[in-house]
Amino acid sequence: MDVSLTLWLATLGLILLMLAIDLFAHRHASVISIKEAALWSTLWVSLGVAFGIYLWLDFGPEIGQQYFSGFVIEKSLAVDNVFIWALIFAAFSVPREYQHRVLFLGVIGALVFRGIFIAAGAALIKSFGWVLYLFAAFLIYTGVKMLLERDKHFNPAESKFLKLFQKIVPTTDRYYGQRLFVRKAGVLMATPLLAVLALVEFTDIIFAVDSIPAIFAVTEEPFIVFAANAFALLGLRAMYFLLSDLIHRFVYLKVGLSFILVWVGIKLALHDVVKIPTLLSLSLIIAIISIAIIASLIKTKGQAAHPAEVEPKFAFGSATEEEIAQLDEQNGRKSK
Repeated sequence: MDVSLTLWLATLGLILLMLAIDLFAHRHASVISIKEAALWSTLWVSLGVAFGIYLWLDFGPEIGQQYFSGFVIEKSLAVDNVFIWALIFAAFSVPREYQHRVLFLGVIGALVFRGIFIAAGAALIKSFGWVLYLFAAFLIYTGVKMLLERDKHFNPAESKFLKLFQKIVPTTDRYYGQRLFVRKAGVLMATPLLAVLALVEFTDIIFAVDSIPAIFAVTEEPFIVFAANAFALLGLRAMYFLLSDLIHRFVYLKVGLSFILVWVGIKLALHDVVKIPTLLSLSLIIAIISIAIIASLIKTKGQAAHPAEVEPKFAFGSATEEEIAQLDEQNGRKSK
């Protein structure tokens, strides 16, 4: 696949434009409703699908199928990532109106880190073709481990990364609006929102260790890997607000994801032995995740939506507008 510099720049420009539109639309702290989240989710998915159709028409069916395979894999794995975010927000008692800002910044960081991982992965594959077998073994191992540990849940309070962050970074005991830093008595301190952002970013890096090799299992084209990741990531914030209160209903999700990881791992391990048609692989991936979701919803039929539950929780309060204004006055700045 011969990708011109113009296409790279146009794709990056489109991504930055959509991020700017999203930031402008949510520039004020507010609670995002299910209806609004559904509309934004539809927009992001439509954008990702439209880009895939463009690749299909301009570069041929094989390239289009590779893109959609990567896009579906990333979207599927992202659902599990969304549920981790819900647990993090629940553990920190993050007010719902502040959550979009954290996720927006988190997605920007994710795009940067994934771009680095993709470039590194492509360079490794180009220089050492045998690294694909390592990717395959890792994917199969991760899939089996996910299946065996499907009933285990992430506990933010037990995160070693979080404990290290709290030890190193002085943090206030309350939120100050959407601010990540405040200055108190002349000392610059992080708010709990920065700790949440750091943990969200850290968990996404961990997830990228699974998702990047998984997409390289269906395509070795760096542009397709990046585009599929980017367009899937753009919709994660809307997906969170759409699904965060339903995590208890996706009881078979990890089972489906584990089968997908094992499948792409096997496909990658056999890439020098047998050429598995991309369309067959894409169809199987869609079938697996669809069955897992439908079976989950049938199994939990009648259960009402409710926020994620996690123990223990951090007891962080929120500063009032008067307290924020007073702090700004002390620091000689205008309150926003």
